[in-house]
Amino acid sequence: MKKIFYSLVACFMSLSCQGQKQKTEQFRSVSVEEFAKVMADTNVVVLDVRTLEEHNAGHIAGTTLHLDVLRPDFDSLAVARIKEGSTVALYCRSGNRSKRAASSLASKGYRVIELATGYNGWVQERKEAE
Repeated sequence: MKKIFYSLVACFMSLSCQGQKQKTEQFRSVSVEEFAKVMADTNVVVLDVRTLEEHNAGHIAGTTLHLDVLRPDFDSLAVARIKEGSTVALYCRSGNRSKRAASSLASKGYRVIELATGYNGWVQERKEAE
């Protein structure tokens, strides 16, 4: 009887941990075309997570916020500037740093869509940039 009890407890704890991990790691990586469709919703926060120098050299037209994901205070700045529960569409140069930012914001309850190919992919597909 103890074996059954401990097995059930172990199973429950395993499922509980899996559910928690899924909840904190969820974001979608999308193509340039899908990202453009997401951006069409004016309620979506479009976030550039590159350095200031990269942002100033050119960014996706319609970007509403710039926060460098490499800053140690990225998380606190994001929470202070992005309304709780918002949908955030974010990008970096090539899609690496944006995954880090996406994971962080998703763990805080934001709905996150990440541009898989980054700004480089956006420009390659001749989308509008500023």
